[in-house]
Amino acid sequence: MSAYIVFTRENTTDQAELDAYMKAVAPTFEGHPVRILAAYGTQDVLEGTAPEGVVIVEFPTMAEARAWYDSPAYQAVAQRRHRGSAYRVVIVQGT
Repeated sequence: MSAYIVFTRENTTDQAELDAYMKAVAPTFEGHPVRILAAYGTQDVLEGTAPEGVVIVEFPTMAEARAWYDSPAYQAVAQRRHRGSAYRVVIVQGT
């Protein structure tokens, strides 16, 4: 069953760190069955405060989503995201 990692950027604290993350994240997907469904597109906020951006990434299973997220390659790059911004990140299982 498909799984989706949803990245919600609440605010940016260091644009240089976030830019470095954006440049480095794509290679971390190599070898993982991933499909990017949405990446910082136009939002139509229906309720609540608009986030700065949203990314939705699809994997075939929860285990494969977690394998990518927990991979040493991604975790090394994620440190730049942590230093440059505040995000909420969740994995959601599809139906």
